[in-house]
Amino acid sequence: MITPDSAARRRPQIPITSESLPVLRRRVTAVLVASQILGGLGVATGVALAAVLAKQVSGDEALSGLAPTATVAGTALLSVPLAALMTSRGRRPGLVMAYLIGAIGAGVVVLAAVVGNFPLLLIGMAGFGAASSANLQARFAAADLAEPERRARAISNVVWATTIGAVLGPNIAAPAGRSVSGLGIPAAAGPFVWASGVFLVSAVMVQLLLRPDPLLAARALAPPEESSAAGRSIRAGFAAVAASPRARLALVTVAIAHTAMVSVMSMTPIDLGHHGASIDLIGLVISGHIAGMYAFSPVMGRLSDRLGRLSVIGLSVGLLACATLLAGTAGDNHGQTAAGLFLLGLGWSAGLVSGSALLTDSVPQAARAAAQGLSDLTMNTAAGVGGAAAGLIVATASYGWLTLAAACLLLPLAGLALFTRRPATD
Repeated sequence: MITPDSAARRRPQIPITSESLPVLRRRVTAVLVASQILGGLGVATGVALAAVLAKQVSGDEALSGLAPTATVAGTALLSVPLAALMTSRGRRPGLVMAYLIGAIGAGVVVLAAVVGNFPLLLIGMAGFGAASSANLQARFAAADLAEPERRARAISNVVWATTIGAVLGPNIAAPAGRSVSGLGIPAAAGPFVWASGVFLVSAVMVQLLLRPDPLLAARALAPPEESSAAGRSIRAGFAAVAASPRARLALVTVAIAHTAMVSVMSMTPIDLGHHGASIDLIGLVISGHIAGMYAFSPVMGRLSDRLGRLSVIGLSVGLLACATLLAGTAGDNHGQTAAGLFLLGLGWSAGLVSGSALLTDSVPQAARAAAQGLSDLTMNTAAGVGGAAAGLIVATASYGWLTLAAACLLLPLAGLALFTRRPATD
């Protein structure tokens, strides 16, 4: 009888040799990049009009922000179950399941829009967030078979692929809305119809082409003491992070970089509007921010591999600090705000790539999938809290106080990075 654990420990059906390993790495990366482009396109298309749809269904503008919040909550809540599935069965089942849940969630959003049920809409948005979990976990799948000295570059290549979907998604939201006008579906729900189809295509692509499974292949290649079944539980993954100072630093880096980015970025359009910026200008500023987040991730990957993870974490802290200073003191200088948001994206990219690589480096192979799920849970939970707090800070104080609060988050990260550097160097 083959148990789930023994199935997960089977060697890949395709024999892996030193000659075939480079080919396998390229194949895995190509499939992950393609699925990342599609998944990013689906997420960006839906998110573009999520708040608009929530306002239409609820009839209350004050509730419109709950739709993206539900998406972030869904991404966070599903991170650990998906990590548990990957830990026991491999990357492919976890990614496929995430895309399928995202497709179902998008369908529920469409149904909620048709019947006008706001609680059902939030449930659908939470399920929709599973696709974001797949996009996040794909970066770790790229690292499974990468050489340690090229691991950050492997992660950054998959992060870079998100650029295409993130840029195209908002631009096709309007055509997607018009495409369902004759079906009795609200135009704002049209992007979710398209997103559901895109997620299904992503699931099929991963199921058919991500073979052999990169995580199972990595386990088959690892020494037995590094891939024991006893070390593959979620609890073992959490324990591995708790036991490693560098893993803890990686977790804090990703969480703080993501929280600082989300909290400042989410309130920047409002601040720009208060200073007379047009919608077109706001769109350009956010586009520049997105370019900073994704387009330069290969640069961050190369720097992380060449200079070391801790050096790029330091770079992330410096970029995020400069970003908050520029954005927080810009006032009606829209060019300065744009520069700040661009640096905010670069700082996030540096933190995500270097932190993800450091986390993968710092825990045993068997515990990596669980530790990586904990990382995504932490970063999305922290960002959800930060995003909610950002609105309160701006409402009760100002945008400048928000950027100062974000800058203050960087202080413990900088201290932890300096402290972690002492016992060992990259």
